[in-house]
Amino acid sequence: MVTGNNLQTAKAIALECGILADDKDATEPTLIEANVFRELSDREREDYAEKILVMGRSSPNDKLLLVQALRRRGHSVAVTGDGTNDAPALLEADIGLAMGIQGTEVAKESSDIVILDDDFASVVKKFIQFQLTVNVTALIINAVAASFSNDIPLNAVQLLWVNLIMDTLGAQALATEPPNDHLMDRPPVGRKDPLITNIMWRNLLLQAFYQVSILLVLNFQGINILHLNHDPNIDYAHKLKNTLTFNTFVLCQFIIVEFLGRFTSTVKLEWNHWLISFVVAFISWPLAVVGKLIFLIKALAKPIFVSL
Repeated sequence: MVTGNNLQTAKAIALECGILADDKDATEPTLIEANVFRELSDREREDYAEKILVMGRSSPNDKLLLVQALRRRGHSVAVTGDGTNDAPALLEADIGLAMGIQGTEVAKESSDIVILDDDFASVVKKFIQFQLTVNVTALIINAVAASFSNDIPLNAVQLLWVNLIMDTLGAQALATEPPNDHLMDRPPVGRKDPLITNIMWRNLLLQAFYQVSILLVLNFQGINILHLNHDPNIDYAHKLKNTLTFNTFVLCQFIIVEFLGRFTSTVKLEWNHWLISFVVAFISWPLAVVGKLIFLIKALAKPIFVSL
């Protein structure tokens, strides 16, 4: 918290807001007066910047110096502000956030994000992992199938429907996620930190590998699995195989497959085909649990191996 208030007022506000846990944290450099920070050398300022939680009696230039010191250390810096004097720091930061109601026009124009309702609970995280898993699976199954069999199991309309499901479910997840005060306790993401974390890679690769494997088996051996080798209507056999592949991939709504076949180029499925789709889709849940257990066992075992 960087404020123009005196140090005691800043300390009281920080304790009430939870920025400072208790009076033990209210010591330099955690709690610092701006004139002390201002007189430091560039190297000392960088060292202090990583430890400061509250700065009192600060000017707009002091906020700018703090942002510059943090950025030189490789941190990604977000700055909030609502006044005209906050503009330099908002511009210098990687992400500038201005208040849409109380913020001045200069602050809004200098910011990357304007929070229209002045409510930080409106800011939520992205759903990268979900998007990547579905995209990777769809890309691989169509690319491999087109390369080896000249038969694309997922046509344009079906892929559009997959995208609709992805966007709708992702938006629903973001819209219904309740505000959580503990999010403020998380450390900031560094400038050089990967966008996709190790946990995200684990989930993505595990689910994508499973889905791609199942869909490739259905695409290349589906006719044999469904015992359609001797079906006189070979075109229907391929459509049924592709429908099962599509339905397994997205576990589509019943009405789409059963009644909108002309629109999505699908045919009606028998009960056993629906059972296959449900069983294959359901396995994703225990598979995710297995992935988490493997990751947990590895994390717990690491200190033991080190001590040995």
